Amino acid sequence: MERVYIIDMLQITLIFLTILLALLTVELKDLLHAAICLCGTCITIGALFWLLNAPYVSVFQLLVYAGGVIVLFITAVTLTKREEET
Repeated sequence: MERVYIIDMLQITLIFLTILLALLTVELKDLLHAAICLCGTCITIGALFWLLNAPYVSVFQLLVYAGGVIVLFITAVTLTKREEET
């Protein structure tokens, strides 16, 4: 009974964290911070899949999206020239 309560609370916490990080991804002005928030969103979604007993989908989410795609985004953001803000 106690273990089920802990897992439910962990799922609710991860859901709220996923929503918060997704909103920050859309609302942040700095692209690097937005890409980092997108990485956090992908990690929390992978953790949710793991809690839902879908380990293959979880590992796929973490390796492909949180690993590869985010590295590509961060590389593209850091290699582009930005105008100086005045």
